[in-house]
Amino acid sequence: MNIAASPVAPKGKAAAQRASYAEQSPELLKKFIELLGATREGSIEEPIRDLVAVRAAQMNGCTFCLDMHVKQAKIHGERELRLYHLAAWRDSTLFVPRERAALAWTEVLTKLPEQGVPDEIYDRVRSQLSEKEISDLTFVVMAVNSWNRLNIGFKPVPGSGDAKFGLSKAALS
Repeated sequence: MNIAASPVAPKGKAAAQRASYAEQSPELLKKFIELLGATREGSIEEPIRDLVAVRAAQMNGCTFCLDMHVKQAKIHGERELRLYHLAAWRDSTLFVPRERAALAWTEVLTKLPEQGVPDEIYDRVRSQLSEKEISDLTFVVMAVNSWNRLNIGFKPVPGSGDAKFGLSKAALS
């Protein structure tokens, strides 16, 4: 993965290259990738994992992750219109109750309220997902938010991993 700094630097300043977390912490990265792989084997289906990944990246402002997850979602068959509506999912008619529950859970765990997760949100999510699914979804959200924090910190260039990760197939570059 290319971990070069963002190509856009403040006026008058050169973009600084940041360290590569893949090179600096290879064993930790390996374990983290194993966690990500385990979330793919859980009870949460790929289309919802894709929506969760895109929404968390939007909320966290992770351009690298947003770029990657939108491309992955498109490759996995997600409709572009739903991706356009994702930031306003509450007002869109394009999402089913199960997806809405997953998105609500993603948002509350991504931006934790000071008093924690309200019972009302948990109960609403629980009306659409089993306890096992909520638990598995929580690990998906944790992994996505962790990736966002890594990539925000180290600023890889959006699209720089497209060839390596097979994302050129999305035809969005």
